[in-house]
Amino acid sequence: MAISDFNIPHRVTFLGQRVNEYEVPQDIFMVINKIYESQVTNLPSANKQLVGKIKKEHSLYNAEDNSKMKKHRALPSYILSWFENLFIHYLNVHDFPVRRIHLNSIWVNEMEPHEYNPVHIHQGALFTGLSSVMMLKIPKDMGPEIVREDAPSRGALQLIGNCAGDFTKTDFAPPLKERGFYIFPYDIRHCVYPHNNPSTARRTLAANMDVEYDATLGRQA
Repeated sequence: MAISDFNIPHRVTFLGQRVNEYEVPQDIFMVINKIYESQVTNLPSANKQLVGKIKKEHSLYNAEDNSKMKKHRALPSYILSWFENLFIHYLNVHDFPVRRIHLNSIWVNEMEPHEYNPVHIHQGALFTGLSSVMMLKIPKDMGPEIVREDAPSRGALQLIGNCAGDFTKTDFAPPLKERGFYIFPYDIRHCVYPHNNPSTARRTLAANMDVEYDATLGRQA
């Protein structure tokens, strides 16, 4: 596994497992949006392999042929390398003993009003790995909140950590800001609440990397 730069700016939220937050470089952010917008009519639909109640789910990358999706790549090599580098950064800064990694899939969810993603986890060719969410297009106005305007949740991503008990932090709703990028383990449950803006879609990207690691080896004190 290549060594990623340990100095990549990031923030860590601990939910029993760790969620890393990064800011996507402006050029990467613009290219991904441009590729999606210019090719969306030709991109494979990802609906059959996703749980989202979202009409516009399109794949940008699939590493291998499977029963639901053929192998394809709409992203240039340098952007795939950028994704891989950040996943490696997560593994390195948290000192996980990794045997093998494999970038599995990348897709875009474009949520119209009232569409949503139910609580779910991810997997690729393996059950162990890292997933991610990138904020590509976030409406400034998510529409009216049903109640509690002081505590809005419309359009929010909710991450639910695998820990329990008093005085533990188990839930995290990342800020809805464009260029935000969040990496977390496959088995962290998460969901997206519907928004109510009739004129603007909410666009995010997800990427999965399979990780084979030695769970018997932990961080040394």
